Amino acid sequence: MSVIEAQGLNLTFQTNDGPVHALRDVNLTIEKGDFVSFIGPSGCGKTTFLRCIAGLEHPTGGTLSVNGMTPDEARKARAYGYVFQAAGLYPWRTIGGNIRLPLEIMGFSKEEQSERVKKTLDLVDLTGFEKKFPWQLSGGMQQRASIARALAFDADILLMDEPFGALDEIVRDKLNEELLKLWARTEKTIGFVTHSIPEAVYLSTKIVVMSPRPGRITDVIESTLPRERPLDIRDSAEFIEIAHRVREGLRAGHIDD
Repeated sequence: MSVIEAQGLNLTFQTNDGPVHALRDVNLTIEKGDFVSFIGPSGCGKTTFLRCIAGLEHPTGGTLSVNGMTPDEARKARAYGYVFQAAGLYPWRTIGGNIRLPLEIMGFSKEEQSERVKKTLDLVDLTGFEKKFPWQLSGGMQQRASIARALAFDADILLMDEPFGALDEIVRDKLNEELLKLWARTEKTIGFVTHSIPEAVYLSTKIVVMSPRPGRITDVIESTLPRERPLDIRDSAEFIEIAHRVREGLRAGHIDD
């Protein structure tokens, strides 16, 4: 079942220095339960495309549907949770209070809020940290709290914009493992922006390789890796072969440009 469908998508920003072509002729189908990573050089439109899905940017050409709706309709229907590059937690609210915020805005009852906070804290392995403040947690734990906040209202789609980019490699590896387990438990459809080839290959069922601006899709790689993925799968010949294809796709995008 198609969850996100882009056809001939274009986005041009008008600036004082003239038009900036951010996306050009993007065609992509994301199926229910897919884990799709977007990878490409800085400024290639990865985040812009994610923001289009979220209804935060508006394409200037082509069509884009989310759960059969326009992105604006999907946003109003709360079809997705969004995790930004920075955790973006309010320092004056506890971790539980931060997770509870979207539930308060949506009008959930106090009892339902408490149940959902407890459930999502458990999902991201932060049980017992509800009354802590963000400054009392490590960067990795703060990002897990941010993921919990995005999961709290149980949207079918999770959009993640380089959520682990600022973390050290050891923490990043750990959170990659935890994210795969979370995806397996929740069966969400995930769109994930990254600059890391190993991260894209390790996490994804589908890897979308994008060219330098104007952002175009140069390759869509269907992963042949099993859904159960220990970290040492990264040493396998199959993993290395997929990573090589991603690297070649990135190189081809630069050459075409």
